[in-house]
Amino acid sequence: MLKRNTFLLLFCLFFGLAGAGQGLTVTAYYAGGPKQADSIAAEKISHIIFSFCHLKGNRLNVDNARDTATIKALVGLKKKNPALKVLLSLGGWGGCEPCSDVFLKKENRNAFARSVKELNEYFGSDGIDLDWEYPAIEGHPGHPYRPEDKASFTALVKELRSVLGKRYEVTFAAGGFRKFIDESIDWKEVMPLVDRVYLMTYDLVNGYSKVTGHHTPLYSSPQQPESADAAINRLLALGVPAGKMVIGAAFYARVWEDVPPAGNGLYQSGKFKEATAFKDMPAAYPEDKGFVRYWDSTINAPYIYHPAQKLFITYDDRRSVMLKTRYAQNRGLNGIMFWELTLDTGKDGLLEEIEKAAGF
Repeated sequence: MLKRNTFLLLFCLFFGLAGAGQGLTVTAYYAGGPKQADSIAAEKISHIIFSFCHLKGNRLNVDNARDTATIKALVGLKKKNPALKVLLSLGGWGGCEPCSDVFLKKENRNAFARSVKELNEYFGSDGIDLDWEYPAIEGHPGHPYRPEDKASFTALVKELRSVLGKRYEVTFAAGGFRKFIDESIDWKEVMPLVDRVYLMTYDLVNGYSKVTGHHTPLYSSPQQPESADAAINRLLALGVPAGKMVIGAAFYARVWEDVPPAGNGLYQSGKFKEATAFKDMPAAYPEDKGFVRYWDSTINAPYIYHPAQKLFITYDDRRSVMLKTRYAQNRGLNGIMFWELTLDTGKDGLLEEIEKAAGF
């Protein structure tokens, strides 16, 4: 009887906890420092990604002593959550200028893969996230890109998996828009080799957009065809398994100025002004100062407009990240991720909404 009860307890613990979030991963990108890392609620996330490492020659490089201390602090969070995975990330927006040139050559891809293994062994971290923005299509202004990048990316992933084996995770961040999906990645070749793809289903209107819209929409509208749902459906049609896709949420707002009042500023001309951390929004855009909050039931996203100041603000809130988390569950996705952890409130923030929705 004792053995049977012990078995039942272990069964319930394993399958109950695994099923609580329906197997969802919760991934936090992290761009803070070592002191902030100490206060991270590690039990609420499955993965944390240090952002960012860069190329030095053909090797993955940690830029400075502060970054080294930060990575060590993140790995130290495993004391709070032994199941936590800590990944190093290459690149970021503006952080992968040499990638097209470097990864064109086989010897460079091999040297890079070996350096990734060495760094993970040194830190006790768990893998690599490739955030090359973007292979084969224009990304950061002035950064080189070429059609051969698509094949280079595939070869890079193959080299990483060969050198890292099954011990370490290999993931990548993907643009959540149609051009990236159709032109940057050989999905059939790459996806069997990676653990998951992090879909940047935010910045779908961005600092270069001349018309306002939702920068992190769950669903599409006639005026805005790009959305998380559109990206996921496109990838499914290309044969990408739902169980390897991670939907993205934004812990920051994008703000446009000089926006006319038609439609409360939505889908109007304007000029990008700035980004604002979610934690700073209550003070920056108070309702008693004329900032009016709206909910778009087609897109499933909030927005704010100030008619006198002609400011338009697009962002994720507690409701929208809850809906994204439930969407990930209902579609059988791998999980949900967000950029980035230090932009959240210290308590009762967006991570808590994800945790509640996922049952993590």
